[in-house]
Amino acid sequence: MIEKIWFDKHPAGILLWPLLWPLSRLFKRISEKRKSDFQNGIRPSYKADVPVIVVGNITAGGNGKTPMVVWLVEQLSKQGYKPGVVSRGYGGKAPNYPLLVTTSTPAEHCGDEPRLIHVRTGAPVAVDPVRSNAVKLLMEQGVDIVITDDGLQHYALQRDVEFVVVDGARRFGNQAYMPLGPLREGLERLNSVDFIVTNGGEPKSNELGFALHPDMAVNLKTGERKEVSSLGNLVAFAGIGHPPRFFSTLDELKADVIATHAFPDHQAYSLQDIEKIEQPNSQLIMTEKDAVKCDSFAKGNWWYVPVSANFSHADEQRILEKLNKVMEHYGSSTS
Repeated sequence: MIEKIWFDKHPAGILLWPLLWPLSRLFKRISEKRKSDFQNGIRPSYKADVPVIVVGNITAGGNGKTPMVVWLVEQLSKQGYKPGVVSRGYGGKAPNYPLLVTTSTPAEHCGDEPRLIHVRTGAPVAVDPVRSNAVKLLMEQGVDIVITDDGLQHYALQRDVEFVVVDGARRFGNQAYMPLGPLREGLERLNSVDFIVTNGGEPKSNELGFALHPDMAVNLKTGERKEVSSLGNLVAFAGIGHPPRFFSTLDELKADVIATHAFPDHQAYSLQDIEKIEQPNSQLIMTEKDAVKCDSFAKGNWWYVPVSANFSHADEQRILEKLNKVMEHYGSSTS
């Protein structure tokens, strides 16, 4: 219902307006005061010895930040740098912090997105609600540039480059602050970031656009790869910020989907949860983000679809030029 109020002008928004509008104004004031305190030195902020790149958004919900982080890690690695990734580990609770993610770290400790990033890229990933502690741990691992997955509003950590990821289809909804709308910060915040990148849709003149390119389906049990269209009787599910995006992708891939199930973002799964949605003689298909939470108890008929962010060559070069200049400022050079 909240999503429909924010993005689809649901009539319930009118009924709830007297309750949500005062809360929205309060959220705005608290958000602006907190940011001002960090900018004016009333609250302390941490400056790392290496460049820090923030990939975030000004709206709540999933916009495609994690594929953008993966793309940056891969591009920087190709340039000869040693990137690492910081996350607060939303959806997980570690036995201790900061936590350095490994391939055996369960998602319930580190969160699904940090585990996905590490498994996908092999880059060092550190998790801590206090992001400066995670940055310090990464620097001990020899990292020479840090990317934060989310954290645009985490002003306790100073940054050198800011990316805002925008859902190109849904944009900013009703443009109201939470909880009346999806905004964490006002639209004027876009004027101060280095790059506005849109996931899908048609980018505006001051934006760079990327598309999420789906790859072949991967079997969670065996690692076998197949074309999605070759898999039959698929039950699809997704626990991401906007599940319909995944289901639309499957339609575009001509998948034989017989049922779909949407779960809350960062849903923690058990085998029993998944078995409830299985159907006789069916196969399951899920997002890569869901797969990192299901691989420990996966069955042989479970598949996931990895996606990658693709930029035009011109936009890719524009981003890399900025990042290389920042690295030069810090005195780093490629190996």
